[in-house]
Amino acid sequence: MTEELQNDLNEQNKYIGILTSGGDASGMNAAIRAVTRAAIFNGFKVKGIYRGYEGLITDEVKELTTEDVSSIIQRGGTILKTARSEAFTTPEGRKKAYETMQKENIDTLIVIGGDGSLTGARIFAEEYNVPCIGLPGTIDNDLYGTDFTIGYDTALNTIVECVDKIRDTATSHDRIFFVEVMGRDAGFLAQNSAIATGAEAAIIPEDRTDADQLETFIGRGFRKTKNSSIVIVTESPKDQNGGAMYYAERVKKEYPQYDVRVSILGHLQRGGAPSANDRILASRLGEAAIQALMEDQRNVMIGVRNNEIVYVPFAQAIKNDKPIDKSLIRVLNELSI
Repeated sequence: MTEELQNDLNEQNKYIGILTSGGDASGMNAAIRAVTRAAIFNGFKVKGIYRGYEGLITDEVKELTTEDVSSIIQRGGTILKTARSEAFTTPEGRKKAYETMQKENIDTLIVIGGDGSLTGARIFAEEYNVPCIGLPGTIDNDLYGTDFTIGYDTALNTIVECVDKIRDTATSHDRIFFVEVMGRDAGFLAQNSAIATGAEAAIIPEDRTDADQLETFIGRGFRKTKNSSIVIVTESPKDQNGGAMYYAERVKKEYPQYDVRVSILGHLQRGGAPSANDRILASRLGEAAIQALMEDQRNVMIGVRNNEIVYVPFAQAIKNDKPIDKSLIRVLNELSI
């Protein structure tokens, strides 16, 4: 952004708007803090939009100062709150959102969220020619173009802590535990937590082939060598077979000799103070969002690849599938004998 244009925006009393959308992720507050302070440092003003796109529609907007974002870097959740907005998926809802931006003198939008949130930003930007910058905030780590997303590392560490405790019970009672973690169509949390906890198997979407994953796990030697076991399972969409309950029921029917239990970690994975890695990642990405605006970037997600900041077009970040490193599957298989 040229100095002349920046001065023009300041003279017109324009603001950068920031919101968090979709599921919360630890580190979102660190990103809010970074965006706010980097913007103010570079001569801009910021308005926080509460409850995501829904708050943009209903005009829940407040100017943010450096004091407003003090002492939030260590807090989980998001001080701006978050919500899923059905109204924003409609042209009428987006029109109201744009009218709020005009009323509040918001010139640019920074959106912290996952796949759905960035999809909304892309559509909004195309309809109203609004410069939008996305920050990848999702525990699933499933956005293409960035090695890590805000919240993933904290969620992974939470899962490891929980599974370590479950292992004590599994061993004491000679049980198979199916532990369900978040991720839906992405197995990053399940695969890496399985390696980190010494689990016997991970059942993930990326490893689904014609082969029966349960039979593969049982037949790999479990029946011969182990009486207790931990299997990490990625949650499954409701309309598909999968998830911890599905596999536990199958074991009860097909291998009744085993004592089976299920532990669904659920929203435990979302909360808690962000890890150091997530605080640093969110701070870097938030500061980079302001730098991107100053370089006239628009409609891109800020990511990190090989520890370098990158700009990823929304279309790529949303539409392209992020591949899991298949060597991780081999590592787990070899180390779980």
